[in-house]
Amino acid sequence: MKRVLMAVVLILALLVAGCQQGENGAPAEGESLILATTTSTYDSGLLDYLLPEFEEANNIEVDVIAVGTGQAIEIGKSGDCDIILVHARELEDQFVAEGYGTQRWDVMYNDYVYLGPKGTAEIVAASGSLKEALEAMVEYMEAEGINFVSRGDNSGTHTKEKNLWALLEGRDVESEDWYLSIGQGMGDTLVAANEMQAFTLTDRGTYLAMQDNLPNLEIVFEGDENLFNPYGIIPVNPKKHPHVKHEAAMKLVEFFISDEIQAKIGQFGTEDFGQPLFFPNAR
Repeated sequence: MKRVLMAVVLILALLVAGCQQGENGAPAEGESLILATTTSTYDSGLLDYLLPEFEEANNIEVDVIAVGTGQAIEIGKSGDCDIILVHARELEDQFVAEGYGTQRWDVMYNDYVYLGPKGTAEIVAASGSLKEALEAMVEYMEAEGINFVSRGDNSGTHTKEKNLWALLEGRDVESEDWYLSIGQGMGDTLVAANEMQAFTLTDRGTYLAMQDNLPNLEIVFEGDENLFNPYGIIPVNPKKHPHVKHEAAMKLVEFFISDEIQAKIGQFGTEDFGQPLFFPNAR
């Protein structure tokens, strides 16, 4: 009987140890990690491509919350995730400066492109600058009754879009009849723009990943330096939220910035689209 009781106590102790997080945020056996990230990393398929390797190597399941950058940062601020992967540099730096994140690491970049109805590229693409392209786009929308579909969700893309409209000095585009804010993620915004045959702004990776399902849209303007789109990864600060799994989060940082994964990021999309969806830039 004594041996049986000892065995039961040992089994219970092992079960409890397996369910608890280690001291000082150390990852426990078979634990999970919450990553709040943008819809672009999710919709492009990049996370499905990379995360299984991390999960298998570290025995850590990554639960992904895919929202706009603004929402992902708010989730981090409230301590409802362990790490964020986002793309709005000013907001990211503020997140760290206010003590919500420990440090920001560069991971990758892609760029934004403007999309419009098929046949409109010749109207916009010949512009000599982004400002001229926006002016041509607005002129066409007003003349033809075409909409511009905005994510309107405080995401990194939405923030970038608003900053770019500022090139049209003195014009409140959000009050224009042609401006449509739908409060949706990138994938849903592209679907809406395709159905309406409207203009929109998107990251190139999500567009390429969804291109086959967007027969009414084409790239109408690209390549301007203002359209650069860097992504950063930031663990949530355990000094703000002691319950976060900081050591596990750091394992994910090390994974993303490792030479092997950086190479895989640079290869992602080339087989299907003839070009990568993201470019590695970890330092």
